[in-house]
Amino acid sequence: MIYLRLIAESFRFAWQALRSNVFRTILSLLGVTIGIFAIISVFTLVDSLERNVRDSMSFMGEKVIYVQKWPWIFGGNFEWWKYFQRPEPTAREFQQLERNLTNDAGVAIMSSRDGNTFKYRNNSYSDAALLGVSYDYNKVTELPIAQGRYFAPQEMDAARNVIIIGAEIATTLFPFGTPIGQEVKVSGQKFRVIGVLEKQGENIFNMADFDKVGVIPYGMFSKMYDTGPNGIGSTIMVKGREEDQGLLELEYETRGLMRNIRGIRPRDEDNFAMNRPEMATQAVGSFFDVIGLAGWFIGGLALLVGGFGIANIMFVSVKERTNIIGIQKSLGAKNYFILFQFLFESVFLSVLGGGIGILLVFLLTLIPQDMMKVMLSLSNILLGFGVSAMIGMLSGIIPAVLASNLDPVIAIRSK
Repeated sequence: MIYLRLIAESFRFAWQALRSNVFRTILSLLGVTIGIFAIISVFTLVDSLERNVRDSMSFMGEKVIYVQKWPWIFGGNFEWWKYFQRPEPTAREFQQLERNLTNDAGVAIMSSRDGNTFKYRNNSYSDAALLGVSYDYNKVTELPIAQGRYFAPQEMDAARNVIIIGAEIATTLFPFGTPIGQEVKVSGQKFRVIGVLEKQGENIFNMADFDKVGVIPYGMFSKMYDTGPNGIGSTIMVKGREEDQGLLELEYETRGLMRNIRGIRPRDEDNFAMNRPEMATQAVGSFFDVIGLAGWFIGGLALLVGGFGIANIMFVSVKERTNIIGIQKSLGAKNYFILFQFLFESVFLSVLGGGIGILLVFLLTLIPQDMMKVMLSLSNILLGFGVSAMIGMLSGIIPAVLASNLDPVIAIRSK
């Protein structure tokens, strides 16, 4: 009960100090407000950017190894001449991996060509991508279908003229009806539409825009375009099992099989690359870490100013209430009661300033964004209030200790 009374008393003193010196308090809290606003806004933007980047890269799948000609290199010098003479992965290599791998959850091959025009009667959609995939492509990566269905095994084996189109292509070619069962023409070939992908909308890096893509069987794609060693390059995708932590077993097995298929001698280097989506996310993560440090630096300077402002308020408050402190101590108030009273007041004022900063960040998130959805997470809210409380404690501890150690007789005599 005494603690509740102590909190209520401290809150009353803090509110009185705020009301009696509104302008002074606002100026002092401005630093904390700006500091928390800077830190939380940067962290909110970083989290939103990272979430949107990961969503944009969801088409790459989770726990997937990409067998390709070129390695993924982020930053630094790209020594392209080392990889220029490498052969492209082939359908034969895909079939051997599919047949011999034991640690996988699915193997697929894909190849793509940009700049295609899709036509249906008098409607057309240009500059779209055409993607040729094998049957297990939807096991390896995400391919959400809103209407219709995925390919049947017979359609894949026979390389039939069937296609799954993106949402933007569907709405352009078929504005008033369903595209399922209709025929579209791509590069002189007719395809029967069997499915429409879910609408994704714009993503921050415009990566793999599946709203503007058509997906067909890999065999049909190979008939239309040369996917051989000197033609359009292909990518073999190998999905790992959940129990294979780090995909170590899958990576070792895939590398060994590829070296055996290509007849690479033990001392020779690989003439293929094994890329993983984690490489891209790690590169993006390091970039966001730098942005986060910049946010802490900028916000920290403002918090430093705000901390001194709150400390100044508390020193003034101690001086103005010295007589009241003496009366409280003469009536039996313990040192910890006085200490807690001023410390709570300092934390309250700091948290109030931080709360205003968090509110400003929340208001910014309400501004509609087409490309990137900005959200203020609970962790960032707790971080903002936690930092504010810490600043309040650091700013108020010295004035609170001085107030608690005042001699009651001398304090009562003060004016």
